[in-house]
Amino acid sequence: MAALRRRRLPPFSRGGARAYNAPRLGLRLGGVYLPDPANPKTPRWQLEPGFETKLYGRYGAASGVDPARLWPSPAQLAQAQAEERDLFPSLREMQAALDAKEHEEAERKRKREEFIASRMAKMPQMIADWCRQKEERKTKEKEEKERRQRLLAEARERLGYNVDHRSPEFQEMVQEMEKARRQELKLQKKQRREQAVARKVEERAAAVAAAAAAASEPAKAGEAGEAPPPVQVT
Repeated sequence: MAALRRRRLPPFSRGGARAYNAPRLGLRLGGVYLPDPANPKTPRWQLEPGFETKLYGRYGAASGVDPARLWPSPAQLAQAQAEERDLFPSLREMQAALDAKEHEEAERKRKREEFIASRMAKMPQMIADWCRQKEERKTKEKEEKERRQRLLAEARERLGYNVDHRSPEFQEMVQEMEKARRQELKLQKKQRREQAVARKVEERAAAVAAAAAAASEPAKAGEAGEAPPPVQVT
């Protein structure tokens, strides 16, 4: 009974499951493991050149690996050198890259300063243009407001009551007035064109008359110079 009481029971986890710790593997494999290329179960990564490098590094000459095969080929050596040049450039290359970067930064700063200077030189003219456009906009708004008020007054006079400028009646009246104004402008333009044509005709007739008068004056002068000789009295 005492032996049973001294017996230690296996521990249980908090959830009621029995905890189990597997012992470490006590096998000690001897010799050198060499992958068999003819065995289809051999992993592919064990047949690569890198695995031979690991074997030689771990077991040395006992691995049976020829160290001459571990050296990189000329193509691999050239690729490694190219990668090393890309990752670790020389001091001269680093200095050249730094100089090129500083030159690019200085050029960018110079161009920006020139751009700012050119804009600052145009600033007075830009301000004047902005003020002029602002005044033109105010003048246009004022003229539009006066025109609306004039149209509203005319609509009130025609209809006999106040009308909203957004109403269909007002819009229709404005269209009629615009149509009448366009017709009047067209008539005035036609009249100006007819007056210009008439003025040109008059100028051409006056020029022809002046040319005819100038041509007739030498003929009259010639007739006056050919008078008959005087009669001699005996």
